[in-house]
Amino acid sequence: MAIEDDRVREAVLKVALGFRVEEVTEEYDAREGELRLVKRRETHKDIPPDLKAAKLLLEGTDFTAYSDEELEAERAKLIRALEEEKETST
Repeated sequence: MAIEDDRVREAVLKVALGFRVEEVTEEYDAREGELRLVKRRETHKDIPPDLKAAKLLLEGTDFTAYSDEELEAERAKLIRALEEEKETST
């Protein structure tokens, strides 16, 4: 459980500080039975810091007092928030 807590804390920290997403898109052509790279595009997007995540970290929430159910609910909530942030930034 401690490993998952650390992963959640790291994810919240990443969102709180902001981060960069890099994406590589490659197009291939299949001629004569071989795949050949036709086009490669690298892009990046800067995701700004999220104030709600920063506030959560600064509040110093003591997750050790939470029950397993409360922790799981908080984890699910954070994952949803991260997914929503990801969707709105793309």
